[in-house]
Amino acid sequence: QVQLVESGGASVQAGGSLRLSCAASGSITGINVMGWYRRTAGNQRELVAGITNDGSTFYGDSVKGRFTISRDNAQNTVYLQMNSLKPEDTGVYLCNAGQGRAAAWGQGTAVTVSS
Repeated sequence: QVQLVESGGASVQAGGSLRLSCAASGSITGINVMGWYRRTAGNQRELVAGITNDGSTFYGDSVKGRFTISRDNAQNTVYLQMNSLKPEDTGVYLCNAGQGRAAAWGQGTAVTVSS
């Protein structure tokens, strides 16, 4: 079983930046994709960004051009660089790891963007 721990969430002003980290441990050899989701107002969960085992990335439409996902295989860590933050980016950001048909989730890190 893989364990995921997110960090980096904070309260920032609109236009600011944050970098979130997701550290993976445990049984990580079978991971083929990792991503970030978020729960925003209304408790809706939406895809933010993902990265596959070949390095391909994908993003939700609302964050394209502002957020960048990356990984450090040596440290078993995935990052989400968030720039030009908007109030609508406020929410709990969750890290996800896909291992074939299985998936693991972190507990989330909170991001608040003030106007």
